[in-house]
Amino acid sequence: MKKFISNIKKYHKYAVRSAKAELQSEVADSYLNWLWWIIEPVCFMLIYTFIFGYVFQNKTPYFASFVFVGLTAWDFFNRMVKGSVRLIVSNRDLVKKVYIPKYILLLSKSYTYVFKMMISIVITFVLMIFQGVHLSWHIFFFIPINVILYILSFGIGMILMNYGVTVNDLGNLINVLLRMVFYLSGIFYNINERLSGTLCSLLLRANPVAMLMNELRNTMLYNQLPNFKWLAIWLVIALILNAIGIHLIHKNENSYAKVI
Repeated sequence: MKKFISNIKKYHKYAVRSAKAELQSEVADSYLNWLWWIIEPVCFMLIYTFIFGYVFQNKTPYFASFVFVGLTAWDFFNRMVKGSVRLIVSNRDLVKKVYIPKYILLLSKSYTYVFKMMISIVITFVLMIFQGVHLSWHIFFFIPINVILYILSFGIGMILMNYGVTVNDLGNLINVLLRMVFYLSGIFYNINERLSGTLCSLLLRANPVAMLMNELRNTMLYNQLPNFKWLAIWLVIALILNAIGIHLIHKNENSYAKVI
């Protein structure tokens, strides 16, 4: 862990510069430029709100904000997990020529995802105000909840990044699993309203994405305190996953260049 912290400090400036360069390259040839970072999430929110709010008559309070909170959390988790699988392979030239701790590649990617998530959060607050959501001090709990989401996503990302070097079909498997998690996380429906009993508890406890989305909505939209017990449990699990990921990368990173 000391080596990990030392490397983060040493290569942090590189990760920031790399993230900035990637963000700039994304919009370099686009007519609307950075506006796409706003247009894309808003369009998805409008589509889901129309389909599930009006076509299927969903009566969840502040449904548009409800959907946007879920999409913001899901989009970050999905990008982190999916983007980590082939991250080392896609950076083979850098990996073969220069030594850099491989989790720095994921750190740099995560900065671009955090930047986009912050844009979505700002849009969410604007939408909440527009819908007349009562804002209370509970809303500040969205910060530690998102921190747990980041730590969890980073830990899973490191593990997948390690095995993505040698398991060629891992990306396809992850895509299937992410699609399943997408529909089981309650992005466009309220799990507490649609399900009950053991199944409801299972989805909101065993599925960290669903649990974190639910806590974000409770604190941001409905002025409730988060479930500190389950947030603590998943924080511990996230830290363990990070420890496993760090160990795997430190153990195997010297062999990545030979494999790819």
